[in-house]
Amino acid sequence: MVIGREHEQQVIDRLVSAARIGTSGVLALTGEPGVGKTALLGWTESRLDGFRVLRATGTEPEREVPFAALLTVLRPTLDLLDTIAAPQARALASALALEEGGAGDRFAIGAATLSLLCRYADNGPVAVLLDDLQLIDAPSVDALLFAARRLSADPIAVLVAGREGEVDDLVSGVDTLHLTGLDLAGVRGLVDDLLTTPVNEDWVLRLYELTDGNPLAVAELAESPEALPPPPSGVPAALSAHLVDAFVRRLRPLDETARSVLLVAVVCNGDLRLTGQVCTALELDVAQLACAADAGLAQVVGGEITFRHPLLRSAVYRDSPPQRRRTVHAAVAAALPDEDVDRRAWHLAEALWAPDAEAAALLHSAGERAAERSAWAVASAAYERAARLSPDSADATDRLLTAAASAWSAGLSARALALLDELDLDRPDGSPGHATPLPALELRAVIAARSGSLRVGITLLEQAAMASESADLRARLLAEAVHASAFLADGAVARRLVAPLGAAVAAATTTRARAMGTVASGMAQVLAGTGGITELQDAMPLLTDSPDLRDDEDSVSWLLYAPLFLRDADTGRVLRERIEQARTRAGVGVLPGLLFQVARDGATSDSWRRAAADYTEGIRLARDTGQTTELAMNLAGLAWLQSHTGQAIDCRSHAHEAITLGRDREIRTAEIWALLALADLAVCGDDADETMRRQLAVDQMLAERSVGDPDLSPRPDLVETLLRLGRSEEAATMAGRFLAVADAKGRPWSRARARRACALVADDFDQPFTEALALHHNTPDTFETARTELAYGERLRRAARRVEARGHLRRALSIFTELGAEPWADRAATELDLTGERVTTRPLGGVAALTPQELQVALLLSDGRTTREAAAALFLSPKTVEYHLRKVYRKLGIRSRGELAEIVSSTR
Repeated sequence: MVIGREHEQQVIDRLVSAARIGTSGVLALTGEPGVGKTALLGWTESRLDGFRVLRATGTEPEREVPFAALLTVLRPTLDLLDTIAAPQARALASALALEEGGAGDRFAIGAATLSLLCRYADNGPVAVLLDDLQLIDAPSVDALLFAARRLSADPIAVLVAGREGEVDDLVSGVDTLHLTGLDLAGVRGLVDDLLTTPVNEDWVLRLYELTDGNPLAVAELAESPEALPPPPSGVPAALSAHLVDAFVRRLRPLDETARSVLLVAVVCNGDLRLTGQVCTALELDVAQLACAADAGLAQVVGGEITFRHPLLRSAVYRDSPPQRRRTVHAAVAAALPDEDVDRRAWHLAEALWAPDAEAAALLHSAGERAAERSAWAVASAAYERAARLSPDSADATDRLLTAAASAWSAGLSARALALLDELDLDRPDGSPGHATPLPALELRAVIAARSGSLRVGITLLEQAAMASESADLRARLLAEAVHASAFLADGAVARRLVAPLGAAVAAATTTRARAMGTVASGMAQVLAGTGGITELQDAMPLLTDSPDLRDDEDSVSWLLYAPLFLRDADTGRVLRERIEQARTRAGVGVLPGLLFQVARDGATSDSWRRAAADYTEGIRLARDTGQTTELAMNLAGLAWLQSHTGQAIDCRSHAHEAITLGRDREIRTAEIWALLALADLAVCGDDADETMRRQLAVDQMLAERSVGDPDLSPRPDLVETLLRLGRSEEAATMAGRFLAVADAKGRPWSRARARRACALVADDFDQPFTEALALHHNTPDTFETARTELAYGERLRRAARRVEARGHLRRALSIFTELGAEPWADRAATELDLTGERVTTRPLGGVAALTPQELQVALLLSDGRTTREAAAALFLSPKTVEYHLRKVYRKLGIRSRGELAEIVSSTR
């Protein structure tokens, strides 16, 4: 019976009812130990008539066993494994040790989990119940929650339960019910249900005050009224300590043999067969489990020993002498079968109190096997324990470094840094960092650059590069430093890196090192305003012709900055090929960066709606994968795009989040882009002073950071703003200075914007406008072309040349309408109207009415993908794709994929 949980039961009932009719839901129950989470899960299971239930409960002994819980949950579904996308099936089969395979993307395993659950739900509603989430192995939690967050239109209900403070980060973004203690009336009801003899209200009130209504504490203490501690004086003891003490008191009536048998059962994780073997080896009578069953502490069901509550396991283990625990662990290690090498390694480690080379080697091997299955968190724990048990200091250092690298691969940056900190302690001269291994320095640098301080990361990357004897490694490390400086938006840093990078590239022997170094050198010089175009052009053949680089997703993602910096007309084709390759391989870990790049290309060409969809997906995946830099850049890019489409509320929301992330993590490029978005949003407004204030803020920030790239400069737009404010002399001076900088760079995009600015301040404006339009033809940025057409048409109209103005204004209106740049289309229509040509702007309907998710679905399906292929590419379920497709058909008024392909072709 569940008492006092009416609200929670109603919420769970709604979750279950929605799943029955095909709407997925995920709910997390959190609270302190004993508050009733497990009881609610049990009550839920009683309400699941017609459901197939998949469940797992976390346990301490299996916390370090890779994918133990995932295998438990998915075991009934595995006969469907060959029906999901092949890359996902391979990743999952390797993770679950169903077949041999190398380490894959850990998020591909989550995507496979999603696909398999959805296939299983094709034959009826499914419930996934996870208890003691804090004790479930980390790789399983990652995979299961990755899948749960993507459920939408499938008959699947997911209910998870875990301790507050230990699972809060895990269930972030999931609907959560926080369970607190029962109220006084609930405690009275529970006591009445438990006790046959009446108790006075003062005693109930004392019990309530002591337990804060915790149901398990109430149940345990109510059964031993005499054990109630006296009223607290000073700071009260923690509730969990009261609970464990209550369980320990329940153990005391058992004799030493029965308690030893219970300890064996705990260490064997409730495996009755293994418990019997170990008891025999230790000359214990396993039949003593009956005493525990009589005391209501444990029971045997089938081949499993279950305990009344996880805290009982803690009480049994804590109440046992350390030497007895080590003896039991040693016996379990000896009893495990030869093939169960990982569990044997862990038990052997727990049996030791001093370093042991054999145990350390076994744990190291366990770490290697976990890493091969992409169970990086488990691998890190195994390597760390191996380091602690290593008698040889060199082995200990290597294993600790490997533990840190594995933690970073698992997304645990704080843990990785803590392990690296240990490598810097107790050096011979007492100074931190003395004799730090080069790989450790490199890892610390990468962590800082990706998820901490970009500036610190750059410094460490430089130190690591200078410490390396390999020119190839120096080139790669310095290239990473330039990459970080691009996000830092620091021209001085970029300029400092050019010379050492050039020397490293000249000495490099591998294609990858030369390519990365060449691109980085070009990026650094462009950022500093000192050239770099030749280097970027030289890098393009390396990107397109090298098989090694084409097959290396990390290198491809990095190298794609070359075409973006060049603004080449073929950029979109190259980028689209690479993003499709990444999708096919299910490499979701690299997708946020790739999506940002392809979205940026679309936003600076003619594929705005597709860019919005890519930015949105990049934001979603960056949040899921904890990639702060990619999150900030995608947010800033989307805000920039929304400023042009007139989505003011969304623009401000995304821009402010990007600015916050940018300032917190020194991702200054994201901050600059977000500020530019807010400035561009103001351009079409009526407040010219506000527009100028924002534009000057960006201009000043770029100057302070020695950024010399004219592509980032707001000065062409600032010229227009100054003219609106009547400050024509300042506008003319600024236009002339920007022209010099743009011509020095020599790229058509900046040169076209510069000539447009000069035309705005010139008396004879035809020639600079004509030159600007000619330069625009060499760039894919149709929005800037339309801006120039609009500006030319406005000048012609004001010069009373209305017939000439109409052609330019019509072209501007057409481009703005096609792009979905509604404020700019309105402005062009107004200008055209003032020439005497009445115009009704074309509606921005069609695909513009689709949400980014709907557009992604439409684009993939119109490319000829099946529903399941589209679902795999977007990390959604097939039913969710079908749900979005129905909405797409309804909004577009179509009935076939042929019609869909025709309509969305304009977004490519």
